[in-house]
Amino acid sequence: MSDAPDDQIDPATRSRPRRVMRVYLWRSRARWRRVKRGAARIRTGMRRAVPFALTVLVTLALVAVYSWNQPKPHALDQSDVNQSIASALASVTPPPALSMQVYQAVAPSLVLVQVQEGSGAAASPAPSTSPAGGPAASGASRTPGASPAPGASTTPTVPPFVVPQQSPPGKTTAGSSAGTGSGSGVIVDDAGDIMTALHVVAGASSIQVTFADGTSSAAQIASQDPTHDIAVLQASKPPATIVPATLGNPRSVQVGSQAFVLGNPFGLDGSLSSGVVSGLDRSFQMPDGSNLTGLIQVDAAVNPGSSGGPLVNGNGEVVGIVTALINPTNQNVFIGIGLAVPIDVAASGGLGQLPQY
Repeated sequence: MSDAPDDQIDPATRSRPRRVMRVYLWRSRARWRRVKRGAARIRTGMRRAVPFALTVLVTLALVAVYSWNQPKPHALDQSDVNQSIASALASVTPPPALSMQVYQAVAPSLVLVQVQEGSGAAASPAPSTSPAGGPAASGASRTPGASPAPGASTTPTVPPFVVPQQSPPGKTTAGSSAGTGSGSGVIVDDAGDIMTALHVVAGASSIQVTFADGTSSAAQIASQDPTHDIAVLQASKPPATIVPATLGNPRSVQVGSQAFVLGNPFGLDGSLSSGVVSGLDRSFQMPDGSNLTGLIQVDAAVNPGSSGGPLVNGNGEVVGIVTALINPTNQNVFIGIGLAVPIDVAASGGLGQLPQY
């Protein structure tokens, strides 16, 4: 501090402490105002937060009370697991049965073959039949080298698939042998060729075919293979839409393979029977003495009217043409063994070419 008398101190020097004090006070007031504004904001935020906090606390309290009053969950045991699995399986829609899929694949190609027989009909290798529809000759089938069953005739069963029916009363004249018969067939190509068993149509005075869509037409024998009992028919007026069946490879068929027979047994059109391939390379003697060889044996039901129908595998493919059943009795019905000509043999003899598969 200067020792000069007060009257000698510069006035500017004497006013400096006052300015410093005023700056200090101004800054202190500014700080205080900021503190007050901060406190005011805090109070405002707290006033706004209190209702929200109370709401949260009340909600938590309600949840706690609800949880406290709820029963404790039951511990899962094996029965609960089994019930859940059963419920899940019950809700699953099962796929359609294989037999249904096979039928839907081949049914549009199935044909009903009806024949008119009369005294004026040409001689044919078709089997002779009794008026009741039974075979004229019966017995156990015999394969080469096999011995007949004891007490059974050695004459093989006649193919019983042209089913004679009595003419309506008053329509049959004395000495007339007129009658009707029915069998099955299947469309095998885009040209509408119908493959059937030869004994179904041999000797017929007229042939009528009915397709799956209901179209009916007269038909003629376009070709025949007596060696394998195969005939190919052509309709005079085929349907507008021709649906040929898919031909399969019969060499892929094994004993135990699934087998389906489609046909018109006893005139019941559009029928399906199922079973398995029960044998391969079977032989069968026709009534004229000729032998059918290399046949596929099935246990799917084959009855009068099934002859000429398709033998189908599990893929919906035609692998054979039904030609015979074996019955050691005089009954013209199925007892467990049916026979079919492999489709490659049938196509080679009837169409003159091997099928494409």
